[in-house]
Amino acid sequence: MADIVDAKTRSRMMSGIRGKNTKPERLLRRELHSAGLRYRLHDAKLPGKPDLVFAKYHAAVFVHGCFWHRHENCRFATTPATRPEFWESKFTANVQRDAKSMAALLDMGWRVAVVWECALKNQSVELVGKSVHEWLLTSEQAVLEIPTRP
Repeated sequence: MADIVDAKTRSRMMSGIRGKNTKPERLLRRELHSAGLRYRLHDAKLPGKPDLVFAKYHAAVFVHGCFWHRHENCRFATTPATRPEFWESKFTANVQRDAKSMAALLDMGWRVAVVWECALKNQSVELVGKSVHEWLLTSEQAVLEIPTRP
């Protein structure tokens, strides 16, 4: 199926997609901040520049978009029909970079949480925030994923 807009318009549209301070990220940040948690944003000193860094708990949180980071079996992780080879290589690179960043953080002794965009759309933000909050305060679990992959 052909694209409904010309290449120049599509390029402009795609360039407007944010890499940080996305709506799902801002929703989670607001919820965690209102719960009394304090964090740093996009710390470039850590692998992958985690969206939220809780130094006090030695934990990092990534808020992943299901489309860009390929959340398995998620209805938001679709592949565009136009230029599928380009998209597959882009998505593969994103997934590999995510895995490499997570492994590096775990090797450094950090705990890592991944909150998927669909969790913030399908569940209440309060419930997701509560899960992250409890994980930060009580869990020794090294990795948290909301929702979990099948």
